[in-house]
Amino acid sequence: MRRKTPMVIAVAAVSGGGKTTITSYLNEKLSNSKAIYFDDYDFEGPEDMVEWIENGSNPDDWDLSPLIRDVQQLLTESLDYIIVDFPFAYLHRRTSNLIDFAVFIDTPLDVAMARRIIRDFKDGSAEDIVQDLDNYRSKGRRGYLSMLQTTKPNSDLVVDGTRFKSEITSVITQHVENLR
Repeated sequence: MRRKTPMVIAVAAVSGGGKTTITSYLNEKLSNSKAIYFDDYDFEGPEDMVEWIENGSNPDDWDLSPLIRDVQQLLTESLDYIIVDFPFAYLHRRTSNLIDFAVFIDTPLDVAMARRIIRDFKDGSAEDIVQDLDNYRSKGRRGYLSMLQTTKPNSDLVVDGTRFKSEITSVITQHVENLR
């Protein structure tokens, strides 16, 4: 039986893990789909990320109302898929009921860090890179580990983030098509 509403696929990973790349590639490969990107929004939430992580990094501390409105609007359209670049998978109380399938891209932390540095510091100085690495080492890594302990086990599918984007997308689309 064919679904009457679009299937909402959440793509999660640590920063630099491939969320945006895979969301974009899935949007190209899945017919009649639209993508939403977490980083396109300016959410109300914790001011101090380190403190938020140290206090348990509760996703419900973020007001995701703009993203929720956009997903709800897309659910009224004649789409087959809505792909959401979304770091929390099912963990946010107000979004969990909107998601049909959550994917976690399991990218080793060193690979994710290298990707993030390449992405964020193309025109940065060596000093900026060293400062970012020091912040990662002293504080930021805890946030990455938290995602591995919370988001990853609460996803429907875990995919090896070291694989080529075409392979990752193929694994995801096979699973999604089996659910339709």
